[in-house]
Amino acid sequence: MTQKTLLAGAIGLLVAPFSFSQQVWTKVDSLYGDLPGSMHVYRSVSPIGGKPSVAYYVEAALKDKQLDFTVEAKDSVRKTPAQYYRQLDSPLLVVNSTFFDVKTGVNICTVVKDGELVSYHRHTIAGHGKDTLTYHHSLGSAIGISAKREADVAWVYTERGRKTPWAFEKNPQQRIDSFESLSIYAFAPYLHHAPTRKKSHGLVEQWKMQTAVGGGPVLLQNGEIQITNNEEYRFPGKSINDRHPRTAMGYTKDGKLIILAIQGRTAGVAEGADLEQEAAIFKDLGCYEALNLDGGGSTCLLVNGKEVFKPSDKEERPVPAVFIIRQSDK
Repeated sequence: MTQKTLLAGAIGLLVAPFSFSQQVWTKVDSLYGDLPGSMHVYRSVSPIGGKPSVAYYVEAALKDKQLDFTVEAKDSVRKTPAQYYRQLDSPLLVVNSTFFDVKTGVNICTVVKDGELVSYHRHTIAGHGKDTLTYHHSLGSAIGISAKREADVAWVYTERGRKTPWAFEKNPQQRIDSFESLSIYAFAPYLHHAPTRKKSHGLVEQWKMQTAVGGGPVLLQNGEIQITNNEEYRFPGKSINDRHPRTAMGYTKDGKLIILAIQGRTAGVAEGADLEQEAAIFKDLGCYEALNLDGGGSTCLLVNGKEVFKPSDKEERPVPAVFIIRQSDK
């Protein structure tokens, strides 16, 4: 992990090395009650891209068996993070995660709970205007934690009736055609000939994660900024430069999970970040891979039930899935 330098005489003040984001982070554990020794909260009010900013990240040790990393998700049922917190016996952390269909409340991203798929990525998006008869097909990105407490970011293909996703570790290629749906063979035709091989052409046939949440686009690969917004058709074109509140997750090679929340849409106080700025923060923090999650009015991070900042909506937005850290009862 990128080394941070402790400034003498500044209690808890951490400075990231010079970089694109130039964030200065202050450790603020004491504001959030009792926390395990392997879990910490940091705050920054450093400008992002020259604009006022407020950002928080939580760091948690994946190998700490006193911590459970899990999710709560149910299609068409949306709750606020505070409601999840109260109903799930007060976990240490609750944060929004997947994108969802605002009209139906249904998740449109992958969710894995207790080792099994409980929500599926929507792989097809219909075209508009001149492209009415055209469909965009893409893989969906997700971050997962295995039973061995190892994190991974991958592009996945999911389908109902299958307990685990197929995962691609190489950059996905978007497909555009006139078909309303495609099978895994459209993305991996070699499966016709080698269906039992565990790895082929960058494909991991079974992405066996204990916990996973989908979002997009991928921000960081192999420790470098590589944003696949166009390949995933999540925020194509110039929208990579739009500033919004952000929720995202990443991990370091030494086993630290990083959950980032950036406040936004508050003029003169916190104006959010674009995808490149968000990715730069993860790179500064020494992450190996990182993934953007649902942001905007959905962005909400609770630590011991306390909001780190007020969401950009007037109140917490109900969401169909949250990522959770709780103390293990084992």
